[in-house]
Parts: sequence; structure tokens; C-alpha cells
Amino acid sequence: MKQLKGRVLLGVLALLAFAALALLVSCSKNKGTSEETSPAATGAAAVDKSQVGTVEGAVNFSGTKPTPKKIDMSQDPVCAKKGENSVETIAGNAGGLQNVFVYVKDGFSGTAEVPTTNVTIDQEGCRYHPHVLGVMAGQTIQIKNSDNTTHNIHPTPASDSGNREWNESQAPGSAPLEKNFGRPEIMLPVKCNQHPWMKMYINVAKNPYFAVSDADGKFTIKDLPPGDYTLAAVHETLGEQTQKVHLDPKGSQTVTFTFGGAGGGAPTGQ
Repeated sequence: MKQLKGRVLLGVLALLAFAALALLVSCSKNKGTSEETSPAATGAAAVDKSQVGTVEGAVNFSGTKPTPKKIDMSQDPVCAKKGENSVETIAGNAGGLQNVFVYVKDGFSGTAEVPTTNVTIDQEGCRYHPHVLGVMAGQTIQIKNSDNTTHNIHPTPASDSGNREWNESQAPGSAPLEKNFGRPEIMLPVKCNQHPWMKMYINVAKNPYFAVSDADGKFTIKDLPPGDYTLAAVHETLGEQTQKVHLDPKGSQTVTFTFGGAGGGAPTGQ
């Protein structure tokens, strides 16, 4: 009888120890961060770095760019004092189109490691910087608040994307938030519930071959292995355009996209 009781006691202790360990792991994983599980690797061949090339080019806007839209920040004195009073959805110098996400939409079948370096979103002047961000699925996004006012960060993924919606306040001087998104999603909207004019877009890519066009509309995608690809350029209101691209080993290709006028993409809404 004593032997039986001893065995039962040992079994109970083992179950308690396992439950405590599971709780500890769960708490440490959720402390101050938002982690999502990325899709498992397919087992495809790794990229041969000795053969990679570059795709670069420009995104242009044809026609007259609309006048920047005035925004009213008077509801928050900090914003009214520090912030800008207009926003350009169609932005860029001269004929260049800024904030276009250019990425390899199809054709890449290798494996790619999730970068260990963080990407940063800063809230400064009651605006999001950058306005359009590219990140790989599973990569950590560090969110800072450089303003002397509270912001409320609220990404709203598509309901069928597999990404989780969240909504968190960030007070002045608080530690950066660390988040990630586990599934690919293009032009994922982010808003601030405190300041309705604050908007940005996160593009969650399934591979590291992407870029965001700069103020001159220029972009560069580096270290792309040779092959045939579909390259997509996406703008928040002008929609998407695609082009086929062939890249030779150690080669380079130049691609131009034109939005607006006769060559523009169809508007998709904001």
C-alpha cells in the first residue's frame, strides 16, 4: 500500500511540475511582445549567394499630382504645435511616385531566413514614419513614440489574412513595442485611434525581395537569385501593377512602372 501511495504521489508531482513549466513558457512568450507563427519552410533549395543579381528601377506618376490634403490637428495641442498641416497621398519629387511597395510576387521558390534585425516605426510629429513599410513575415517590428502625447496603434489586417488584429496605447517616453505578423499581407492598414489622420501601411512579405520607392520614385531589390519573376508595384490608392522580369546569374534588370493618366493602375480606395 505504501508503495502504491508513493507512486501516486510521484505522478501528481510530475504533473504539477509540467503544468508550472508550461505556464512559465507561456508568460515569458507574451511579455511585452506580440508573436505570431510563420508558415513552416517548404524545404526548397537555399539561395546560391554567388549567383544573385539586382532589379532596380523607378515608379513614375503621369499627369498632375493632386493638391496635398489639409488635415486638422487642433484636437491635440501637442500635435497642432508640432505636426504638419497637410498630407500627400500621391507623394514624390517631380514625376517620381513615393511610397510604392515593389516586391517579388511570384517566381521565388527557394528558402529565406527571417531577418534578425528589427525594423522601426516611429510616431513623431503625430505622423507615422515611414508611411509605407516592408517587413518579412515573422520579422520583429519595433514601434516607438517620440511625441509628448499618447498614441494608440491599431493595425487592421484583412479578416482572412491569418494575421491578428491588435490595439495598444503608447504613452510618451514608454518603452518601444515589439510586434510581428506571421502571414504575408500587402498594404495592411495601421491607424491611431487617438489621432484619426495618422495612417500608414505595413507590407508583410513571404520573402526578402522587396523595396519601397523613395521621394524620386527609385527602388532597388538586391541579392535576387536568377530566374523568372512577377514583380508587383502597389500604391495605397492607385492599386497594383505587375511586370514579368527575367534575371540572369549575377545579372541586373531595370524596370519602370507608371501610375496615373493612361498608364496608371485602377484606384482601389484608401
